[in-house]
Amino acid sequence: MITSLHNQRIAAAVRLKKRAMRQSDRRFLVEGIQGVLEALTSGAQVHEVFHSELPAERLEPVASAANAAGVPVRSVSEDVMAHLTSTVTPQGVVAVVGFVDVPLESLGPEAGSVAILHQVRDPGNAGTILRSADAAGAGGVVFTRSSVDVYNSKAVRATAGSLFHVPVVREVDIGETVESFRRRGFTVLAASADAPSSVYDEDLRRPTAVILGNEAHGLPGDVEALADRAVRVPIVGRAESLNLAAAATLILFETARQQQGGGGLASIVAGAAHDIRSPLTAVRGFASTLVSKWDRLNDEQRLMMLEGVVHDGARMEIIVTQLVDAARAMSGHLELARLPVDLLAAVREVEEDMARWSLGELEVGGKPAAVLADPARLRTMLIALAESAQWWGEEGPVRMEVRAGPPPTVRVWRQGTALGPEVIGELLRPRTPGTGGGSKVGLFVAKALADAHGGSLTLDGSEGIAFVLTLPPTGGAHARDASSQD
Repeated sequence: MITSLHNQRIAAAVRLKKRAMRQSDRRFLVEGIQGVLEALTSGAQVHEVFHSELPAERLEPVASAANAAGVPVRSVSEDVMAHLTSTVTPQGVVAVVGFVDVPLESLGPEAGSVAILHQVRDPGNAGTILRSADAAGAGGVVFTRSSVDVYNSKAVRATAGSLFHVPVVREVDIGETVESFRRRGFTVLAASADAPSSVYDEDLRRPTAVILGNEAHGLPGDVEALADRAVRVPIVGRAESLNLAAAATLILFETARQQQGGGGLASIVAGAAHDIRSPLTAVRGFASTLVSKWDRLNDEQRLMMLEGVVHDGARMEIIVTQLVDAARAMSGHLELARLPVDLLAAVREVEEDMARWSLGELEVGGKPAAVLADPARLRTMLIALAESAQWWGEEGPVRMEVRAGPPPTVRVWRQGTALGPEVIGELLRPRTPGTGGGSKVGLFVAKALADAHGGSLTLDGSEGIAFVLTLPPTGGAHARDASSQD
């Protein structure tokens, strides 16, 4: 147990309470069991975990997740813990974590909606907005240079772990930020209490970035002028105004409602129906021919048609499964049956399925990696990735490589692609009939399932087409069902 306040490790951690030291070390402190668990299971670079004397049942999830991620866990005295934390009644767990922010350019149109915080100074408000962005399914939160540091201890606590779920950009210029989003096809809105237009009257179905201003003074006129237009949250009652975080939450959820429900489930069903129609027609044709001409067909012809039925039946099974999970994910009723699974073994089973169904050639490699996942949903994700790489790639076989991590990942790729960056960015969104080939819902469902597991799905078109699926390790049992609530 560490009992000295002058211990070298403790001194290195305590210095991170200061913004300049955080910036210098590119590390910050995460306090509390919830936040530390989210850091450990998200794939963030956790350097070490400190804990004071806690009941075994409270410490066990943190210790298990840290052990799975190879992170050292160190016991400290109550005095040392009080020195490490910024709360009056610390929860007894603190982690030292590497910065998790991403470049502004990484937030493309697939992000859907993004919150831009300008001159937002209150860390509690900033953290709550980030948490709301996570809950609404927003694609990122941007902190301009004039806003509070997202790694401020109060801001980190206010995110309740969402800092590790939502891409965060920091220390950027507001003018450059707006121009960057507009160049990539975003509509840029400014939140203003005096705006003539209500957010509920806006068409928010396109990728949308919303600028949110200072708690007391709102947005400066020159910053509001940068936006395409301003919007307000209408107040019907007698309240003078809304808290910034409350207003931001309403705007983010209205954006999510329109983007996910605007074509929403109806467009997903339409896309799935389009994908089902072709194999269903083929199955009916094969069955009709077999019934009407059985005696006139030789064994080779019968076998060929029966193999066609198997192939197209498998396609329909995949699409129907994706459609059901899409509906459950969008309605918030997706429940996962998580079990310890060897990711490499799951990939090899998909390799066998794809070969049996003649859906493409796969090359599988890597090492065993223990993840906590719903086996059936993991299969759905892997098949969607393999099929999409097969369709959108152009050269050679589809390759699937498992990496033990941390965090455990499987990379699915194929060389060569004719897709441009702006098209690749749209692949994770549900597409309607007539918008190109490939499954219209498979990648959307795969991303929804990855998010529900507490993992992630990203794609890269720099060298062919590549998908990277990240899942929590078996020690990350804290990952929650998509339907659970805090």
